[in-house]
Parts: sequence; structure tokens; C-alpha cells
Amino acid sequence: MIFPCSEPQGDLWQYLSHTEKTVVMYGMGNGADKILAVCDRFGIEIADFFASDGFVRGHSFHGKRVLSYTEVKEKYGAENIIVLLSFASSLPDVLSLFDRVASECEMYAPDVPVCGDTLFTFDFYLEHREELQEVYSLLADDESRRIFECVLRYKLSGKISDLRAVESSKDESYSLLGADRVRIAADLGAYNGDTVRELMTYAPSLSEVYAFEPDRRSFRKLSEYSEAQSDLTIHTIHAAAWSETTTLSFADTGNRNAGAFALGKQIEVEAKSLDSVLDGKCVDYIKYDVEGAEREAILGSKETILAHHPRLLVSIYHRSEDLFALPLLIHEQFPDYRLYLRRYPYVPAWDLNLICVSTQPIVD
Repeated sequence: MIFPCSEPQGDLWQYLSHTEKTVVMYGMGNGADKILAVCDRFGIEIADFFASDGFVRGHSFHGKRVLSYTEVKEKYGAENIIVLLSFASSLPDVLSLFDRVASECEMYAPDVPVCGDTLFTFDFYLEHREELQEVYSLLADDESRRIFECVLRYKLSGKISDLRAVESSKDESYSLLGADRVRIAADLGAYNGDTVRELMTYAPSLSEVYAFEPDRRSFRKLSEYSEAQSDLTIHTIHAAAWSETTTLSFADTGNRNAGAFALGKQIEVEAKSLDSVLDGKCVDYIKYDVEGAEREAILGSKETILAHHPRLLVSIYHRSEDLFALPLLIHEQFPDYRLYLRRYPYVPAWDLNLICVSTQPIVD
């Protein structure tokens, strides 16, 4: 079973709907707007908004003056409030700050999807419990199963401690991927070249990369980075990774979260499958981080994966269903792959990666 001790009996939203404590929100922006929309849906009132001490500049949010952390504690009493964290970070100093606030107040980081409107509620868990159990049974090692359990608990509880208990190192992930043997890679969602740079530090034999990036500003930076490389050939593809060649509406945000399913000004961009770009050429590693389009990008790589058995790194946190739908898709399409789960330090449950390693040798 996924939960060897006790299975969850509810979710954070149910709890907040019945609490007598004052609910306040830590942070502003798009993340806060998403959480506010869910709170409105469940009739949960947000009494105030606050920012970290030293970051308050007299501004307001949703008609309320933004308080400092010290002010909100003085106004209500730390023991009388529930804090909802509404922004994300992977920075060690910020994660430590989250831990400190959680030690002083009752604090949660609600799980709201990056893409789509499907919320991971207790009812959603019950509806998909068999699929979740199947994925749990498919995972290849104890650490993957431990991460899966803690992430699932977090999605229902919102407790940061469930995430902080399962943090993996990049050294471990790249070791599982056998990065020291990677020579030709495909980076689907290459942003400005940062993940190519990261791969280079773990893959000394890396000589060639096919890098997809649809956002025009990020692609310009990726191209500049590519042109500056002397020992690495980077084929830059100004397109979204998809299951076929088509045109998509795309949020032209210029940041890492730009994507076909993101909010923001919409423009039309070209989309291509990896199979069509490679046209039979071999890659021995594919990274998928395409802001909610992972399913389509995987299907658009099917011929390459079946022919060459590359190692795969798949982001499985953009949509609520990703936690089970993407592992099951990989298992259905490529049953010879072993599935591992690793998660880099992040709050909320971002940077959750499915590592897929074929039992078949890579075919050049």
C-alpha cells in the first residue's frame, strides 16, 4: 500500500473551511491569485496579506494593505493564525525562512496546479487511488516510493514538512540517469540554456544537444549561448515540443513558465515532434520540462524512444494528474523502462522528476 501507517482522511481545503483560526496569506502575485480563487470556491476568507520583514513597501493587494510578518503576528497573535504560503522558491535561504515561519505559526503551502484547473483534493485522490497505487507499485526503489508517499501526503495536507522530508541531490539524479555516458541529448524546454549547462557538468562526453524553446526571448538567449560554445554542438529549435507539427497558442511571458498552457498574452508558435526533428537520428538522453505539455511531447518522441532506448527525465508536477498519468503513459508505451522518482528542494512540490531507464542497451 502507498500509506503503510495511516491513509489520509481529508484535505487542506476541508480543514480550512471549518477552522476557527484567522487565515492570512504570505505573498502576492499570480500564485496568490490562484490560491484565492480556490479559497473563494470553498468559502475560505483571507483576512490579510503579508510579506517578509524588510520587503514591505506600502503597497496593497486585493484592496488590503500588505503587512509585514511582524505586523501580522502582532495584529492576530502567532498562535491564532493559519498562514497560506503563496509563492515558490528553491533558494536555501528562503526555504530556511519558510521553516522558521512554520515553526512559529500554523503554516501550509497549498498545492495548486501550474497548468489546468484540476485540483488535487481528497475526492480527486479517491477517484484515482487505484492509478496512484499502480504507479507506486511500478517504482523501482524504496527511495522513489518514499518520495511518492510524502508528495502525495503533501498534496492533500499542504504541510511543508512532508516536502522537506524528501529532497534529492542532483548528483543522485544524474547518477541514476548514467549522465557520464550521455553523448547526444534532447532538451525539450531548454529555456535560456541553463539546463544544457547543468547537463554539461555531469556529462563529460556530451557533444551534441537538440534544444527546443518556443518563447522568443528565451530562444534568443539560448541561441546566444549556443553560438558561444566551441566544444558542444547545440541545434536550437524555435518551437514547442509536441506530438505533431502544428501551431499552438502560447503565453509569451519571457520567463521559465512560458508555455502553451500558461496564463499571459497569447501568440501563435510553431510546434514540432522530436521524432520529426531527429528523423531517425539517435539521442541517448531526453529531458521533458514543457510546462504541462509533457504527455504530448512524450508521444512525439515515441519512435525515437522505441528505436534507441534513451534515458528520460520527465517533469511530473505541472498538472494534478501528472503524478500518475505520466508514469502510466511511460509504462504503457515503453514497458521495458525502470521508473525512479527524485525531487529537488523546492516549495511547493515542483522539480519532481520521473527518471526512466531502459533495460535495453542504447542503440546508436
